[in-house]
Amino acid sequence: MTIIEDTPALVLSAPVNLRDLGGIPIAGGVLREGLAIRADDLAYVPVDVAEQLVTDGLTAIIDLRSPLEVAVTGRGALAEHPIAYHHLPLIADVSRSMEDGPSLSHEAMGRMYLRMVEVAAPQLVTALNVIAYTPGAAAFHCAAGRDRTGVLAAMLLLALGAADDDIVDDYARTGDNMVAIMQRTAPAMGAMWKALGFDASALEKSSSLLEGSMEVSMRILLDTLRERHGDPLSPLRAAGLSDDTVARLRARALAA
Repeated sequence: MTIIEDTPALVLSAPVNLRDLGGIPIAGGVLREGLAIRADDLAYVPVDVAEQLVTDGLTAIIDLRSPLEVAVTGRGALAEHPIAYHHLPLIADVSRSMEDGPSLSHEAMGRMYLRMVEVAAPQLVTALNVIAYTPGAAAFHCAAGRDRTGVLAAMLLLALGAADDDIVDDYARTGDNMVAIMQRTAPAMGAMWKALGFDASALEKSSSLLEGSMEVSMRILLDTLRERHGDPLSPLRAAGLSDDTVARLRARALAA
């Protein structure tokens, strides 16, 4: 078990990569606002931001971070509100995912996304059921709101009948926010990398994620899922995603 010896002093800050998925074309129309919100880390938002999210209709949080990341920050101000909390890590052990050393390129991210879908399909199915059945809006987040959050957003949009191009466009919107994301998450992520034996500054220097187009990663995921499975939702269907859940998601997504 990895131990974090020096818990960082987190500075509360508003998310810099939060957006409602409303407005994206889906089967039968356009995804309404107030169903699904994707975000960077919600664990250290200020009290006023937490209160506004709840006032605006938030009823469930889906936390996609690893147990180690949750140990760094806890749940924060949103834990003080009567909303459901679901911890569904898409990467349960970050150290095992880095056994061959971290590779921070768009192509490597795409391959990692594929592993998430095929290995963490049960967690993704649970997340889709939370979105389908929570009475208000569900917010899902990881650290940056890019990778694990992007995978869940893609699976949700596939279930809703969105086109691949629209899924890629939503994912790529995070690109403009990457510098702000890295600044906001640096204390928490630095503590995690240190606990795992990695130098955060060296990782940042070796990363090529700020170069080129983010679209590459999501294209790799969607294209490879179709090549391997035909139906890109096949791994989730095998893990229990039902037609009833998909139908409920679509009905809720289109409801006025």
